[in-house]
Amino acid sequence: MSKAKNLPPDHLSEIVQMALSDHVSFADIEREYGIREKDVKAVMRDTLKTGSYKTWRKRVRDFGNRRAHYK
Repeated sequence: MSKAKNLPPDHLSEIVQMALSDHVSFADIEREYGIREKDVKAVMRDTLKTGSYKTWRKRVRDFGNRRAHYK
């Protein structure tokens, strides 16, 4: 079972805000909350609307291709 499912709702909200930020990496989220990148993506998939999730993933991929240390 994913560790993210056991987090309180206020932590999930903070994780979503951090993941949506272009200035916070997956490593930062893991350091603070102890959940891995795949779990962050699962939280985002469960929290955001489908179109918003796809847009977010595209933005993360595009920035990742342009910057060596992005998400």
